[in-house]
Amino acid sequence: MKKLFLPLLVAFFSASAAQLSAALNRDDLVKYVGSCEAVLQEFQRDPRIAVPANVLAKAKALVIVNQFKAGLILGVKDGYGVIMVKKPSGKWSLPVLISAGEASFGLQFGASSVETIYVITDDTTPRLLFKQRFRLGVDAKAVIGPKVAEAVNPDYKVIDAPVLVYTRSAGVFAGATIKAGYISRNDEANFALYHTQYTLPELLYSDWVAPVAEVQPLIDFVQKIAP
Repeated sequence: MKKLFLPLLVAFFSASAAQLSAALNRDDLVKYVGSCEAVLQEFQRDPRIAVPANVLAKAKALVIVNQFKAGLILGVKDGYGVIMVKKPSGKWSLPVLISAGEASFGLQFGASSVETIYVITDDTTPRLLFKQRFRLGVDAKAVIGPKVAEAVNPDYKVIDAPVLVYTRSAGVFAGATIKAGYISRNDEANFALYHTQYTLPELLYSDWVAPVAEVQPLIDFVQKIAP
């Protein structure tokens, strides 16, 4: 029975992922971008979790992730997000859709949504996605970023890390090192969203694709909080 259990479990999650992929259409993708904008706006309205202005001033890229965590024996975090980079001109790029996930063994009960903002402070880390996937906290050091109250404290030491993490999870402290799962390219989703065959590198770093109307509110909001 034990020999059969794991293959069956893997098959179950693979089938679920396949069904989700098959059901995906452009309306879903537009909703994904809209939900990422909503996550960022909700964070910035709440001073307990908001990304401070002096941290946003350092941002070279932003990743906004919306994940779902569920499990009994196998805990799985799967989800979606967007990445945006700040160009040398100071203008922010298109929001480019990505996939996000993590799998871990262990006894886990219940389910919850996990909303996270990653502030990337160097130019190298976003380019790790050119290789299809990278693990936050493994391929790029990731630490919990300071909240507003910490960042305005004159004694607070600015955190020097390529990725600063903001999440709704409680019980974390600024500067704590974390491993936050992986993010990966989703070129097929971007083909559908932007009506183009350009892939993630071109969408982030070139001006060859104009923003579609549905993503402009997110671009405008990021430009406003991180000019």
